[in-house]
Amino acid sequence: MSPGGIDIPTTNAMSIDVEDYFQVAAFAPWIDRSRWETMPCRVERNVALILELLGRRHSRATFFTLGWIAERYPHLVREIVAAGHELASHGYGHLRASEQSPDEFRSDLIRAKAILEDIGRVEVIGYRAPSFSIGEDNLWAHDVIAEAGHLYSSSVYPIAHDHYGMPAAPRFPWRTRSGIVEIPPSSLRLLGRNLPASGGGYFRLLPYPVSRWGIRRINGLDRQPCIFYFHPWEVDPDQPRIEQAGARSRFRHYLNLGKTAGRLERLLLDFRWDRVDRVYAEAIGVCGRAPAPLAA
Repeated sequence: MSPGGIDIPTTNAMSIDVEDYFQVAAFAPWIDRSRWETMPCRVERNVALILELLGRRHSRATFFTLGWIAERYPHLVREIVAAGHELASHGYGHLRASEQSPDEFRSDLIRAKAILEDIGRVEVIGYRAPSFSIGEDNLWAHDVIAEAGHLYSSSVYPIAHDHYGMPAAPRFPWRTRSGIVEIPPSSLRLLGRNLPASGGGYFRLLPYPVSRWGIRRINGLDRQPCIFYFHPWEVDPDQPRIEQAGARSRFRHYLNLGKTAGRLERLLLDFRWDRVDRVYAEAIGVCGRAPAPLAA
């Protein structure tokens, strides 16, 4: 509450992991990387829809973008920046941090950051590991993220999950030994456990009021912003189906795709949203400073 006694809504952080449907980790056993160039592209159409939706609601977001996507669709990167959104890194080739050596991880990060900055002409200070693949066994990754020139990461999900998660990690921003700030996707503390409350598949699986309640609880009870995320393919019910994928993977990927855009519209109406670097500017240490434009 403000000094004048008026409740000011919390500004939450909206983020989008820019990758195409055929690049998701769940489909990796059935879609070899050598096939990526031959797959029908949907990311252009989907990012355009998201930019239009955000623009209509006067909201800004952070786009954690793959270097692989940026190389092939540079106009998307320029449109993201031109619309006032934050350009951040999702690595180059959507490789899990946990499946790379430190040297491989470093090369991936440096390559992606250079591509994004060259195309977007803005400094890239944020990074998110594919599949939130930083946990107890590879916390060294924070050192590499810092070495590559990033100021923050959003890569450690403090929940238990079959593909990722570090339940013992802090639920809110924390400074790593390397000096960068880790900004974890939002979770709820209920019955002694951390439960996901930051979007993704859970946003599609559960009724919208559940997500709204979770964000309100984090804003009200914890007095913290929420950091929400989704993917461009989640607003695309007409994307090609990967029928050879396992039943569990197909359920997780395709459930309620036709409802996501409408739910996002409601989310943008029900809460205030901005870029990650602005919402967490004080924690990151960039108060009053936007990522610097780069010389042509």
